Amino acid sequence: MFRGTYTALVTPFRDGEIDLTALEELIEGQIADGVSGVVAVGTTGESPTLSEDEREQVIRIATEMAKDRCQVLAGTGSNSTRHAIAATQAAEKIGVDGALVVAPYYNKPSQEGLFRHFQAIAQATALPIMLYNIPGRCGVDIGPETVERLAMDCANIVAIKEASGSVDRVSQLRARLPEAFTILSGDDSLTLPFLAVGAVGVVSVASNLFPAEVCSMVQAFRAGDTKSARDMHLKMLPIFRDLFIEPNPVPVKTALAWRGAMSAECRLPLCEMTDANQARLRKTLEEFAANG
Repeated sequence: MFRGTYTALVTPFRDGEIDLTALEELIEGQIADGVSGVVAVGTTGESPTLSEDEREQVIRIATEMAKDRCQVLAGTGSNSTRHAIAATQAAEKIGVDGALVVAPYYNKPSQEGLFRHFQAIAQATALPIMLYNIPGRCGVDIGPETVERLAMDCANIVAIKEASGSVDRVSQLRARLPEAFTILSGDDSLTLPFLAVGAVGVVSVASNLFPAEVCSMVQAFRAGDTKSARDMHLKMLPIFRDLFIEPNPVPVKTALAWRGAMSAECRLPLCEMTDANQARLRKTLEEFAANG
């Protein structure tokens, strides 16, 4: 169902409002460079700072722009099960291909609570669901046994974006889950190691900047050309690293602004990069460009 490179889209802002032209141009560029899909209003899209109307606007634009040329997933997770259900149903009405549903943050439910949360969302929609495990942001980890329970109980829970930072976790999941249940990396720098133990793609931040390169790395590995995949991974590793020297999506938006693609503007509580980190990121990007 979900395989390949999915770009976790930034949400461009200008003077406090969503820059619709920049958003449309970003999506068009992603499609032109061959991504499997885009993810609207996820973490990288600053979803916590968007109003419900803004979230639906971004999802609608992504869906209309895709026009069956790539898949569209909507970030519909919440730490309120009711809110997550409502957001997922709203996205389903817009016509997305799937929902990316993050673990409930802040309230730290038990594994049983996590199971019931995702089960309730799955039962309320016909959309395919990709779980999103990112304990560093959410304060809770969706355990392998819980993912297995959900895969067995809910036919429309079909994938997981794994951002625990653990290759062992991907190995554990792959051993437990049906082959049709797909695992995608949630960390650009770990995409290649994750692919090696059973993942089939990535939900990428770096592909906002370099969609063709991230696609080529994933495609090369899946085609059996591990050397080309490794070479691209090593070439891009400094970028993967430096896009997270400050909270995502501040660095990637800054880099996109240097290209003239959009403003670097983020919404509080996110703010601009320090001068020192901007210099570091610029140097990394220049070195990448110089190396062809």
